[in-house]
Amino acid sequence: MTAPMIRSSFIEMGARERAQCILDQDCQRELLGPFDQMMSPWLARQGIVPQSDDGVVAMKGQIGGHSAVALAVEGRFQGGSIGEVSGAKIAGALELALRDCEAGHTVCAVLILETGGVRLQEANLGLAAIAEIQAAVIALRRHVPVIAVIAGMVGCFGGMSLVAALCSHIVVTRQARLGMNGPEVIEQEAGIEELDAGDRKLVWSLIGGEQRWATGLADALVEDDAQQIRDEVLAAVRVAPSAPARSEQVARFRQRIEQAAALDMDAAALRTLWSDQP
Repeated sequence: MTAPMIRSSFIEMGARERAQCILDQDCQRELLGPFDQMMSPWLARQGIVPQSDDGVVAMKGQIGGHSAVALAVEGRFQGGSIGEVSGAKIAGALELALRDCEAGHTVCAVLILETGGVRLQEANLGLAAIAEIQAAVIALRRHVPVIAVIAGMVGCFGGMSLVAALCSHIVVTRQARLGMNGPEVIEQEAGIEELDAGDRKLVWSLIGGEQRWATGLADALVEDDAQQIRDEVLAAVRVAPSAPARSEQVARFRQRIEQAAALDMDAAALRTLWSDQP
């Protein structure tokens, strides 16, 4: 009798569990965990209860025997927003990995992103932190793969969507959403005529994980399965990128945008025009 297939949902995991899932089980060490009480100094002043890890889990360990750091954003705390402390934790961990790489000890990085972008309550401090993260990703990807995982629930938006775009390899699920602005923000700012955020089919056809993969803006599409996601990350760690990073392919993406702007097309036509997948 064949044993039933057991799937463990990655989406249903919290940030700490996701980081633990990605790293090898026998060598995990959290950096600046909850007992270090690195909380935002700004939220309580605005009547918001802070969280002891400020919504980011930074964990060192290995992936398939390769030294690695996993950085997971907790989407259930303030929508995964990035403030001064949470941003500094990510940027600092990436800079430590860069320092190790420059010293000859390679440390790859995995960013598990569930974030609406900058934390509005911390405004410029959050934006500055995201800029530091972006600079660190660009510096680190010259040495090792920097991998982004976007699973679902919140999605990945705002400045952190640019962080994802800078990574060497992007893994998405069908439930993931990746875009500069979330659908609710677009509807609020530009009106429902521009985008109906309640139209789930339309939203997913524009910024959903499958569409991003089909149009070449993500590298791997996987099911919401913890083992599949870890396997895809492990494969990306083992294989050096064969093409320049997307942010280095300026002419190619400029041509794409010009092609799309000249045509009145829907999501299916865009997938045909931009498809990099077989």
